[in-house]
Amino acid sequence: MIWDELETGLARLATEGLLRRRRTLDSPCGPEAVVEGRRVVAFCSNDYLGLANHPALVAAVRDAAERWGVGSGASHVVSGHLRPHEELEERLAAFAGRERALYFTTGYMANLAIVPALVERNDAVFADKLNHASLIDAALLARAEHVRYPHGDVEGLARRLEQSRPRRKLILTDAVFSMDGDLAPLPQLFELAERFDAWLVVDDAHGFGVLGPGGRGSLAHFGLPPSPRLILMGTLGKAAGVSGAFVAGDRRVIEWLTQRARPYIFTTASSPVIAAALLASLDLIAAGDDRRAHLRDLIARLRAGLQGLPWRLLPSPTAIQPVLVGGNDAAVRLAERLFARGLWVPAIRPPTVPAGTARLRISLSAAHTLEQVEALIAALRDAIDAPDI
Repeated sequence: MIWDELETGLARLATEGLLRRRRTLDSPCGPEAVVEGRRVVAFCSNDYLGLANHPALVAAVRDAAERWGVGSGASHVVSGHLRPHEELEERLAAFAGRERALYFTTGYMANLAIVPALVERNDAVFADKLNHASLIDAALLARAEHVRYPHGDVEGLARRLEQSRPRRKLILTDAVFSMDGDLAPLPQLFELAERFDAWLVVDDAHGFGVLGPGGRGSLAHFGLPPSPRLILMGTLGKAAGVSGAFVAGDRRVIEWLTQRARPYIFTTASSPVIAAALLASLDLIAAGDDRRAHLRDLIARLRAGLQGLPWRLLPSPTAIQPVLVGGNDAAVRLAERLFARGLWVPAIRPPTVPAGTARLRISLSAAHTLEQVEALIAALRDAIDAPDI
C-alpha cells in the first residue's frame, strides 16, 4: 500500500534522529515561554528585538480591527489592497531607502515571486550553497540554469559568471545565513553584479531591523547604494515581530512584480490589522538603538562565555549563535538536557543543515536579560562531562 511507504519513511527518520517534534506554547512569543506546562527561557525565536508581544503593536491591531475589520476579501490586484497596505508599502520603501516596496504574506512567497518573474528558461541563477530553502525553490521554479557556488566564495562566483553564456544572470543570496549566522560579502557581490550585468537579489530576513543604522538592514550595514539591479527582500515576522515580507527596489522592478509575480497576483491579501501592526513596529525599529545595543552586549557575553567548549561555536556576529555538535542524536540529547534545566534551545539537523553538522541554534533577543544568558552559559558548561552527550 502507498501509505506503508510513509510508515517506512517515518521509521527511517526516527532511526536517523531526524524526526521533528512540535511543542505547543501556552504563552505569547517572548523570552520566557510556557511549554507543555513548564516555564522555560526560550532561545529559539527570531523575535530579535522583542517586539512580538509589544503593547504598541497589540494596540495597533485592536484599533485597526475596529476600523478595518480582520479580512481583506480579495487579492491586492482585485479589491484587497486597503489603505493600511498602501501606507505600509510607502513606509517600507522610505525606511529601506528604495523607490517602491511590495508587501507579501510571507517571505517564502516573496522569494518565490521575485526570481521566476525576472529570469526563466535559458537564463542563469547563481546561488550561494547555504541559501535558505525558499531561495533554492525559487531558483528551481524559475527553470533557469541553477549554478550553486561555495558558501561566500566571491572568486568562485566570479569564475562561474565569467564562464556563463546566458543573456540574463541573477545572483541570489541570503544576507545573514539563518543556520550559521554569518554575513554574505554583499559589497563584493554587488561589484560582480555590476561587472557582469546581473541582478542581485538579497534576502535580508535576519538582518532587517537588527543591522545597519536605525535597523535598516544589511544593505545599510554595508552602505550599498540604491541600484536598479539590486533587489531587497526583507521579512517582517522576525525582528519586526509580526508577519509577512516585502520586496523593495527600483520602481520599474516593483511594478513588474506587481504585474507578473504569481504568488502576489493569485493570493488573498493579508489582514489589514497586520499592516497596522507593522506600521507601529517600524516606529519601534527606528527608535530601537538601545535594544540593538543590548542585543550586541548579549552576543558578546555569550560568545565569551562559550569559549573552550568541546563543541564548535561558529563565527557569527549576529543574534544567531550556532553551536556545532555534529551527530544528530548528540545534538538532540544536548537540547533535551538544556530543556530539562528550563532552557529551550532547538537542535537543528539535516536537511536544514549539511549531514554531520547538527547543531544547537541559539537565538538571542533584546528581550533576554544578561542573567538568562549567563544561565545558558552555565548549563552548556555543565553538560561538557555528561556521559550521554
